[in-house]
Amino acid sequence: MKKFLGATFLAGTLLFNTANATAAPAQDKETVYQVALLQSLAMGYFDGSISVKNLKTHGDTGIGTFEGLNGEMIFLDGVVYRADGNCKINVMGDRETVPFSNVTFFEKDFSVKLRDVADKAALEKILNELVDKHGRNSFYMVKIPGEFNEILIRSERAAEEPYPTLVEALKTQKEITPQNIGGTIVGLYCPDFMSSLNSVGWHFHFISADKKIGGHVLELNLKSGEAQFDKTDKFSMGLPMKENFHALNFKTDMKEDIRKAEQDSQR
Repeated sequence: MKKFLGATFLAGTLLFNTANATAAPAQDKETVYQVALLQSLAMGYFDGSISVKNLKTHGDTGIGTFEGLNGEMIFLDGVVYRADGNCKINVMGDRETVPFSNVTFFEKDFSVKLRDVADKAALEKILNELVDKHGRNSFYMVKIPGEFNEILIRSERAAEEPYPTLVEALKTQKEITPQNIGGTIVGLYCPDFMSSLNSVGWHFHFISADKKIGGHVLELNLKSGEAQFDKTDKFSMGLPMKENFHALNFKTDMKEDIRKAEQDSQR
């Protein structure tokens, strides 16, 4: 039995196919590929459904997490990193599995220089101005190498079965605020029509330049950097085929849980 059902958005149309979603065309550089749904992750579906090895066939840049909600994924320049429960970075092996992720083959389409960006809201305002200019109903992966006066990041230890919801699992998240640090933000922008499949707007992960610390970005103060955008107009999704995935009730409104998971600091 195939492990996924493939689903592809193209020009506003949802296309279903029966091809194995782990076998993406090697030359397809213009697709954002998503593993499962952020809504399923919010409900506590932490079972890995694709290996890191297969994820790499769909992209070289992105964000996500690992089986059991075991840390934060930073996928940068073809290497899959994990920020563990202490926000320390490990390189992940090909056999590790992934319950949720968004990846693409990054090709820079345009960029903007950044300086003295006071906080995350100010960064999103700058990025959104470029999104509005180039098309708000496209997907954008962004890489922001820069120098940060400070950045608040979090990660989490693996949950144990039976898995809790995402919000419950994050109650013990580890948060650190490194100062005067160089590194790269990897971020994804999803348009409004993705509200039932992911979170709309921006989602950022960070890895330090020395590849020692990283995590999900809760707040920041950016000294200088450059936001590099990859605009993408195709979307493909692989859905787990396990029975417990089909037991999930997607009529449940998870918007507030997702907001808390994306934005709330335990401080």
